[in-house]
This record gives sequence, structure tokens and C-alpha cells, in this order.
Amino acid sequence: MAQNASPADGDASKKTPSAGKGRPTPSRAAQEAKRIRPLVATTKEAKLAAKAEMRARQERARSGMANGEERYLGPRDKGPQRRFVREWVDAGWHLGEFLMPMMVLVIVMTFIPTYATQYWSFVALWIFIFFVIGDMILLSMRMKKKVGQKFGEDKREKGLGWYAAMRSIQMRFMRMPKPQNKRGDYPAV
Repeated sequence: MAQNASPADGDASKKTPSAGKGRPTPSRAAQEAKRIRPLVATTKEAKLAAKAEMRARQERARSGMANGEERYLGPRDKGPQRRFVREWVDAGWHLGEFLMPMMVLVIVMTFIPTYATQYWSFVALWIFIFFVIGDMILLSMRMKKKVGQKFGEDKREKGLGWYAAMRSIQMRFMRMPKPQNKRGDYPAV
């Protein structure tokens, strides 16, 4: 019968869709490649969610660091000896805390047009700086002795004196981790 078909019938058979799907079957590798999703979010909502999560983690780490939680402290501040030094320094008054206000005062004094006022304000600043350095040296020696008494001379970490001295020249409200004790509340040795 197919041989008896007219040329018009052949044109009609070309126009009708075939029984198949009209395209080749995709390979297994191509199908698996379509299902693979990137590890990094590509949608706008996913990016915003990832940013919000990152911000929340950073805020938690910042507040943990400020509160002195051991888990969030950096290598400079970790350990029981460092905590002891921080508590000891935070409990006392130190000349170094007043260094920055003293410098601001000297800057203000330089605006006074009198040469003697400017000169003597700088002299006073340098004298104050020498007293601050002396206070830092004494604090450093005292801290090494106290840590040796509490934790043992052979177990004392290096750099505790410098750590105490550097913390003592920061104004109390600017120290990180934040002071956990009140002035005069020295830790037990």
C-alpha cells in the first residue's frame, strides 16, 4: 500500500509528528550534570540569608570576645595566666590610663599663643611619659612575680609583663576584652 500512495500523501506524512519525542535521549552524565547544584548560593535570597548568618556569627564572636569568653579570644588573650593578668590590671589605677587625655590637653595648650605655656606643657608631658614608663616597668615586674606565685615560676608564660604594661596604658573603657571586675577587686594570688 505504501507503494500506491500518491505524492500528496507523502507530503502529509512528513507534516504529522512521528511517534517518538522528536529529540535524542540525553545521556546519563548530562542528566547528572543538570542535578548538580553549586556549593555557593547563586540566588539572591540565598546570598542574603548567607550574609545574615555571617553577620550573626560575627556579632556573637565580637560580643564573646568583649565578654572574655575563652572560646572567642585570640591567641594573645587566651589562657588562665592572661586572664589573671587582665583582672589584676583592671583592678588598679595606672598612670598610663591618663596618657591620652594628657596628650589631648597638651595639644589644646599649643593653641595658646604664649611660648612659655607651650614649652612647659611639652615638658610636663615628657615628665609624665617618663612616670608612665616607670609605672609600666614596675607593673611588669610585679605581674611576673604574682603570676609566678600563683601558677609556679617554671610554668609562667613569656610576655606577661609586656601584656600587663600594654593593657595598663589603654583607657579602661577601651580595653578588649572588657574589664570583668571592678577597681580594687584584685584576684586572689
